[in-house]
Amino acid sequence: MGRKETAKKPTVDFDLRQLEIFCKVVELKSFSKAAKEVFLAQASVSERIATLETMIGARLLDRMGREVLPTALGKRLYELAIPLLEMKRSVCLEIEEFLGLKKGQIHMGGSTIPGEYILPRLIGAFHEKYPQIKVNIMVGDSTEIETRVVEGRLELGIIGYKSSNSNLQGFRLWEDELVVALPVHHPLSNKKILTPQELTKWPFISREAGSGTLKILRHHLKEKLGLDLGSFNVVASLGSSTAVKEAVKAGLGISILSIHAIKAEVNAGALKAVKIRGLPIRRSFYLIRDKRRIQSPLSKALTEFFLERSESGS
Repeated sequence: MGRKETAKKPTVDFDLRQLEIFCKVVELKSFSKAAKEVFLAQASVSERIATLETMIGARLLDRMGREVLPTALGKRLYELAIPLLEMKRSVCLEIEEFLGLKKGQIHMGGSTIPGEYILPRLIGAFHEKYPQIKVNIMVGDSTEIETRVVEGRLELGIIGYKSSNSNLQGFRLWEDELVVALPVHHPLSNKKILTPQELTKWPFISREAGSGTLKILRHHLKEKLGLDLGSFNVVASLGSSTAVKEAVKAGLGISILSIHAIKAEVNAGALKAVKIRGLPIRRSFYLIRDKRRIQSPLSKALTEFFLERSESGS
């Protein structure tokens, strides 16, 4: 009788969950941030990384002060792990698609105007149609939302300009108009239309760098009038349309904001909205997704819902 052979156990072994946690630490450069993303305690994430390093027999991550950076081996493991995790996701999505599952949660982002003034109403209508789908919305400036979609931290985003990133697929959704927001007792508030030159004479409140509103404003001033924001008397740069509105109402200065952002205040008589002569500032909001990634059934359902309610229908 021949000698019975036993299968040789591989010297290096790991599971997909360990790889998922490891990749998230590499991407976020932090154990605490990764722990929140994978819904584990920070101690559990540290323990799983330590187990992975023990199984492999080499250090994968270097703790550099507050940042966590991959070693040379860690970088290579990350490169090899991404296709495996994408394949796992692809299998799960195909099964969900086959079963017609329409429950779970989806993470999306919206720039300030759609995130604060448009999406809350629409997500309410979406929830009525799909009560088992939870939509988590992050609100930030357009650049931040675009970056997070590219990084895979958000499945969908809505931003205030057409992205130039070739990895992103964009769908035009809604139109917006920027108008001059004035305190009701401002000397210019009785005018029906203002010239750009009039605007430069008064204290002006700007949105922060990265804002879609600021990006569109800069573009229109330069392309149509040959002006830049440096010709304005900018007294403050604030991080949200809400903050700018409150500053305008308090008399700090005037500003140029989305009509969506000040509609309630205009209707209530708290602010005046005036257009600019020779400078109709209109823009579109775009739904974006990373076309390199397989779209989940939940993401498809939400995308179709937005497109049905878009002004372009495309």
